[in-house]
Amino acid sequence: MTFTLTTPLYYVNDRPHIGSVYTTLAVDTLARFKRLRGEKVMFITGCDEHGQKIQRTAELASLEPQQHCDTISDAYAATWAAWGISNDRFIRTTDPRHKLLVAQFFERVQAKGDIVEGRQQGWYCVACEEYKDDAASATAPDCPIHQRPLEWRDELNLFFRLSRYQAEIEALISQADFIRPASRRHEVENFVQGGLKDFSISRINLPWGIPVPGHGEHTFYVWFDALLGYITALLEPDDPADLDVALARGWPAQLHVIGKDILRFHAVYWPAMCMSAGIEPPQAVFGHGFLTREGQKMGKSLGNSLDPMRLLDICGADAVRWYLLRDIQFGDDGDIQQQRLLDLVNNDLANTIGNLLNRTIAMARKWFEGVPNPLQLPDSQHPLALGAAAASAQLDDHYGQLAFQRAAQDVLQLAIAANGYLSERAPWTAIKDPAKQEQVAEDIYAVLETTRLVGVLLAALLPDLSARLLAQLGLPPASDWQGQLHWGQLLPGQPLEEPTPILQRLELEEPL
Repeated sequence: MTFTLTTPLYYVNDRPHIGSVYTTLAVDTLARFKRLRGEKVMFITGCDEHGQKIQRTAELASLEPQQHCDTISDAYAATWAAWGISNDRFIRTTDPRHKLLVAQFFERVQAKGDIVEGRQQGWYCVACEEYKDDAASATAPDCPIHQRPLEWRDELNLFFRLSRYQAEIEALISQADFIRPASRRHEVENFVQGGLKDFSISRINLPWGIPVPGHGEHTFYVWFDALLGYITALLEPDDPADLDVALARGWPAQLHVIGKDILRFHAVYWPAMCMSAGIEPPQAVFGHGFLTREGQKMGKSLGNSLDPMRLLDICGADAVRWYLLRDIQFGDDGDIQQQRLLDLVNNDLANTIGNLLNRTIAMARKWFEGVPNPLQLPDSQHPLALGAAAASAQLDDHYGQLAFQRAAQDVLQLAIAANGYLSERAPWTAIKDPAKQEQVAEDIYAVLETTRLVGVLLAALLPDLSARLLAQLGLPPASDWQGQLHWGQLLPGQPLEEPTPILQRLELEEPL
């Protein structure tokens, strides 16, 4: 069975920002965990490329919409490649096959009797591509998210009869694991309890969109089109543009990971659309929080945005991954603080883990010319072995809950325990006594084996650093957590190369 998980399809009004990097790093970590567990994974990301906002952005730049989309989508693909994202698919909603699948999906929904024509009136935010129902009684209101004036709309649209699915959606969102975290589920429950209303799925006089079959000047509302990108992405390169073929490749998605601002579309509208088309809805939606910087909302107007590529160049992927996944409880809002980033990366990675590796290899080389080969290897009841087993036992729960913070803390605690064990045993003193050489050999082997397990446990969180750590122990990158998490796999007597730092300390003199 394929485990299908997705980021949002990022809207190409602008280049990638730190928020989209945060989402994508989290999904990448979960995808890597699943693969290490031996599961077949379909990790989908990509770009949402239609709608009025895109058309206007292109016009302001004196570009055709397709030219603009090509530029920004290429920037997303290049950014994910630079950050080492392991996505299996990158879908663009301007893909010709996607347009055909949208038409097929629409025909199923229309055949169900769930498409009607009606007049749409209300205040509309072009930036959100959404009508703001709570602004209905206001005069010339602003969007609460973008702080820009809303536009009044009054036009004939096609509507999806969402109201028909009140009971089904209530039942779906009542499932404990469908919407996570729990705080997000309560938000959606409150919205649904207010009564579901039919929503517009088309626009007129908007050429930058997918035409609605049989409906003249109508083009699909961007959200109706974009959500189907998750299904189009399942097609293999040589597959025909056929909805059933795509569905057979790995639907339903086990998990959509999104920002909390688009939760309603994924947890209410999208499942109802799937039900109408006779398709199983996604199995779970996780809405994470927003990032601020030094306590302030980030934005171009404030001049405090973080450029992902500059951040990568200055800090490296390992440092940023560790900070975002280790410091912020995924699901909550998080605040990026430069000094906190430096402290965590230097203390956790360079000092606690990096120094553990370097000094233990140095002692092993000096006293035993490599991995010690004691007469009796430390067994699975060794204190460090028990600590490693305890960390390993929590993996499925931590990653299943997207609790990356707890997974990171467990690995760090194991490294801290290994450092503490070295301090307690003081092999640099014991080695001076010939009668204690065998005990020193056992101790150094136990710490090196614990360090190996730290490297394996880091493979989903920090794949590059994990590979560098394991390479210094003469081992390939972690690939199988079913076997590589067992105690005692480090080969006694194996030569070790001279250690090098697995991560340089971060020293930043200027703001990021």
